[in-house]
Amino acid sequence: MKVSTGWLADYISLEGVTAEELADKITTAGIEIDGVERRNKGLSGIVTGYVKSKEKHPDADKLNVCIVDAGQGEDLQIVCGAKNVEAGQKVPVALVGAKLPGLDIKKAKLRGVLSQGMICSAKELGLNDKLLPKELQEGILVLPENTEIGQDILKVLGLNDEILEFDLTPNRSDCLSMIGAAYEVSAILGRDLKLPDPAADLVETGSQASDSISVKIENDEYCSCYAVRYITGVKPAASPLWIQNRLMAAGVRPINNIVDITNYVMLEYGQPLHAFDSDKVEGGVLGVRFAQEGEVLTTLDGQERKLEPQMLVIADGAKAVALAGVMGGLATEVTGETVNLVLESAKFDGGTVRKASRQFGLRSEASLRFEKEVDPNAVIPALDRAAALIARYAGGSVHEGIVQAGGDSVQEKVLTLSLEKLNNYLGTELSLLEVKTLFGRLHFKCGDASQGVVEVQVPTRRGDISYDVDLIEEIARLYGYDNIPTTLMEGITTPGALTRQQFLRRELRRLLSLGGYQEVMGYSFIQPEQSKWFPALAEGQLSVKLAMPMSEERSVLRTSLIPQLLDIALYNTNRRQSDLALFEIGNVFFTDEEQLTRQPRELPVLGLLLSGSRAAKQWNVTAEPVDFFDLKGALETVFAHLGLTGRVVYEADAPQDYHPGRSASVYLLGDEGRLKIGTIGQLHPELQRKLDLEDTYVAEILLQPLYESARANLQYSELQRFPGMERDIAVVVDSEVPAGHLLASIRENGGTLLQNVQVFDVYTGGKMESGKKSVAISLLYRHTEHTLTDEEVGEVHDKVVSALQQTFGAELRK
Repeated sequence: MKVSTGWLADYISLEGVTAEELADKITTAGIEIDGVERRNKGLSGIVTGYVKSKEKHPDADKLNVCIVDAGQGEDLQIVCGAKNVEAGQKVPVALVGAKLPGLDIKKAKLRGVLSQGMICSAKELGLNDKLLPKELQEGILVLPENTEIGQDILKVLGLNDEILEFDLTPNRSDCLSMIGAAYEVSAILGRDLKLPDPAADLVETGSQASDSISVKIENDEYCSCYAVRYITGVKPAASPLWIQNRLMAAGVRPINNIVDITNYVMLEYGQPLHAFDSDKVEGGVLGVRFAQEGEVLTTLDGQERKLEPQMLVIADGAKAVALAGVMGGLATEVTGETVNLVLESAKFDGGTVRKASRQFGLRSEASLRFEKEVDPNAVIPALDRAAALIARYAGGSVHEGIVQAGGDSVQEKVLTLSLEKLNNYLGTELSLLEVKTLFGRLHFKCGDASQGVVEVQVPTRRGDISYDVDLIEEIARLYGYDNIPTTLMEGITTPGALTRQQFLRRELRRLLSLGGYQEVMGYSFIQPEQSKWFPALAEGQLSVKLAMPMSEERSVLRTSLIPQLLDIALYNTNRRQSDLALFEIGNVFFTDEEQLTRQPRELPVLGLLLSGSRAAKQWNVTAEPVDFFDLKGALETVFAHLGLTGRVVYEADAPQDYHPGRSASVYLLGDEGRLKIGTIGQLHPELQRKLDLEDTYVAEILLQPLYESARANLQYSELQRFPGMERDIAVVVDSEVPAGHLLASIRENGGTLLQNVQVFDVYTGGKMESGKKSVAISLLYRHTEHTLTDEEVGEVHDKVVSALQQTFGAELRK
């Protein structure tokens, strides 16, 4: 909302307060001021003048030589190139020495002819020419005929004005009007308020309005009040310049006196109005109803719009003539030939107006105000104010009486406020007198306290105040937030820190990023079909459907991170980026209910995806594709960093949507046994073909078990001072025996001397017996306090070999 300080000064004295100071006070009191705009863009030395004559320039076809009376005692000769300059016009004249934005006026000769100034256009004066009437948007600015010669143009055009840009929150719709802003400033400054009295200014003549027009409301739930006045003998013309100036200051383009007055009163009272050409209203009746099926309305912008039954319209005896609260209809538009008017003021339901406005993309100044609910007690005063102005500036005769349907004035709310509660909330010691004084500045009627409780009467213009805490907020902002005493905190305080989960999550992100993986963030909403992919983590659970999805493609909460990782991989592959190492840390969602009655389960998960080549192709390096073990290596790095080495095992498996021969389930070993925490493997060939992807490897790991089992802090160890002793063995076992089981047995029996164990070869076929395989394993023994002897290592090593023989029937390969 743009609030002119010049207009505001009509209602309240701003003496001694600059626009910047006022903006600071209003912002401090709770309404942010986005900025202060000065309408004067650096003008000086410009006055109004009268063009006495115009002659063609002797040496230039496009120039004219004008004799202008600018009230300077002698006429001025000015060379002007504007096409619309004519003798008899009142125009703005920049005298010699005048200043315009980026221009200083001096005496000059144009093609040999002396020019003693410049006749100015609106743009040259710094005005937004788009806000001018269309006929004044090109060429020089032509002023009204009754403009006094020699006046300062700043005064004539109201340019000695400053505009405050109110950034209003939805609850402060009362300040979508000059009077509402005046109430606010009056409360902040503690100064008296002087408002117009529409009833006193209005003179009624002629017959009863009800003899010429009638109104009706079909459903008062959506229009609580509809009132009109009947005005005859109007003369559409340009508005007085002061009205035009104020409209332009508010960002509204003047059109004619009728339309301008309705806009002026809308800005003044916050109550939108509309004028109909009554001679075009069929049947002498206006009614508020819902649109009929298939009904069509051509709005003032010339667009034919197909109405729907839930839209509220104004209709005469034959058709819809306006879209209620949004825009009028072309059929009853006020034109230059209009003589008789029906002037409308109403209280429409905000939700109904908002739906129609959004459906047609018609967001007008009127709809903006109706959407936020207008003051019901401003409907009639605004109607009277507009009728009085039309009678004065458009020559109309206002017929007696208001023709009205719907309720009368709305009663003001009365709220009770405990002084004890007020002071407890604010930490103040305000007395009853101070509280009543502050409410008086707000123009809220306040009674005497009874047992520490006051009754406060809230005006209908403040629809945002419904509870006693709202009253406390009003007292706080007027009393001044800076005046509320501060209290030091008491009690034990603790420094802020990351939770264990937050710390570990950051560690995982850092570790994987340093390892060459890129973090991605997928949608939490996926397609219903994708919710059936990779069900390993959601076994026995159901997906969660959204009640109001954005689209069918985003209608189910994800049960796995992998579908979104695949979407991202496909997006990149289609753009010739197929070497991908991606990870995401996010939540997946499950439920065991067909119909939700409680919150779904939400689990944190780590998802990984790997595809393409291990390294970029170079002249001395062949590009090698990634494989299962590259991804497994990344997981093992994660587990090692979390201190879980030796506690995570992999078992060959064939989970749904994974390659049946290149996938495994991941288990975490603990005191209570082993827990399945995820899956790893290559995509199933059929799914790869469906998505048109090359070999792609994915993994998905539940994070909650890792959070609970990981070591709390990084642990460091000294460099080994004593040499280790390596022993290699090759054992022959059944082909079905996983190498991981062999390693687990070795770790279990190796004791504290066993520092490291790993498989370095697996051999099948050839001379190997059918159903058997040879697994070669390297073991490293070391003691932290001394150099090991052969006897010490031999004792432990024999125990390891014996365990393999007894548990797996292993035979040492010679």
